[in-house]
Amino acid sequence: MDIKIEKGRAEKYPCELLLLFSFESPERLEGPIQSVDMEWKGFISTLMKEGDFKGELFESRLFYTQGAFPAKRALLTGLGKKGEFDLEKWRGAASKAGQFIQDSGVKQFVFPIKKFDSLSEMELAESFVTGLLLGVYQFNEFKTLERDKIKEIGEVILLGEKDEEIKLIGDGLKTGQIISEAVYLARDLVNGPSNQVTPTVLAEKAQQIAKELGMEIQVLEVGQAEAMGMGAFVAVAKGSQEPGKFIVLEYNKGKGWDTIALVGKGITFDSGGISIKPSENMDRMKDDMSGAAAVLATLQVASKLQLPLHLVGIMPATENLPSGKAYKPGDILKTLSGQTVEVISTDAEGRLILSDALTYSLRYQPKAIIDLATLTGACVIALGDYVIGLFGNEESLLKRIEEASSKTGEKVWRLPLWDEYFEYLKSDAADFRNVGTRAAGATIGAIFLSKFAEKVPWVHLDIAGPASIEKERPYIPRGGTGVGVRLLVQFLRDWK
Repeated sequence: MDIKIEKGRAEKYPCELLLLFSFESPERLEGPIQSVDMEWKGFISTLMKEGDFKGELFESRLFYTQGAFPAKRALLTGLGKKGEFDLEKWRGAASKAGQFIQDSGVKQFVFPIKKFDSLSEMELAESFVTGLLLGVYQFNEFKTLERDKIKEIGEVILLGEKDEEIKLIGDGLKTGQIISEAVYLARDLVNGPSNQVTPTVLAEKAQQIAKELGMEIQVLEVGQAEAMGMGAFVAVAKGSQEPGKFIVLEYNKGKGWDTIALVGKGITFDSGGISIKPSENMDRMKDDMSGAAAVLATLQVASKLQLPLHLVGIMPATENLPSGKAYKPGDILKTLSGQTVEVISTDAEGRLILSDALTYSLRYQPKAIIDLATLTGACVIALGDYVIGLFGNEESLLKRIEEASSKTGEKVWRLPLWDEYFEYLKSDAADFRNVGTRAAGATIGAIFLSKFAEKVPWVHLDIAGPASIEKERPYIPRGGTGVGVRLLVQFLRDWK
């Protein structure tokens, strides 16, 4: 999709389709839609007065203009009640309008952007573009039949009336595109089948991004990781014939900026290992690398936006499979930290590979560590697939994540991380076990990880619920969602 900016007025601009938004009646029309209504001799006002278009949230109605003004068609989309409007609803409305246009087969449309209340043209443009692009995302790389029936929007023109408006719209457009492209990257990696998105492919993608954007990258092979003492990562990786990769991507190395480590779980397929999962829904276990996908995409955004930070992205990538070389329940593993772990379940492999990744991150002396992982089914039971489980060891860092959440609409909810929960992990044979009882599963997973962050400010994001969904939402289609990318990017943009 080509998105460009031009100078002009909505009611005077010739195009295939003019997109307009309105609040729910009886709010009066204002801005570009008011100007179009006057040119259309009160047609929109009459529609709303008669109840034929109410402006309800995400309501969409398409009309042919019959030559009343230069646009061939006009699409009216509702924003709901004015007093409840925010950027999350704006993103949703933009996505719903985009989906309507795409499904109708229209290839080009125009949308005028004008400052509204306290929201600048830049903020509105960024959120509009983000909602639009994320809403029309399609994963069809492997479809070979009837590709001619795939519908896509070819061109979008954002209109500004003044030079200063055009500058602000341009800034918002650039940021929205960069963020959306990164979410697309994460979604594509999560949606990709595990025979195509292997640890090697993930490492190659990271190397490609590093080369294009001038970042440092190191990819450790399993043998190198073993020589370094990563007993937990290596134990999981040895069960598969696909070689594991320990990926370290570094942005702004040696420039003196604050260091933040981002750690993402990269299990490209999780069978559960010897503690094998039930066959039902096992096909979805290709999404167990959603954390690594989000970290990789976030580093891409940070580089393109030139954020003034030193970022280290650590992505331990492997499959978790049963084999003659696979680790087993009852094994005791020595982690990179020197601590030992008794394996109770090989299906709790994510926390094992993350334990070595968290320890590895400490060598960079980060100001903060954020890890993302599809860690526990217990978090899905607790919070469903709308919300990320949030854990951490420092209040100010937790608040930063919550503030980023409120801006992006990627919802988080705090869960407890009290020392008492460690009782569930005590082992007679090792320093601790990798799982406890069935109780408090999400917290137990987070408590385990906390033992490897030491005293560094750290947050754990359990994205098991929203990483991949069955029912689409306004700008989130079924399948891989790319969750965590926008949350992390906002967190990093706000870092001071």
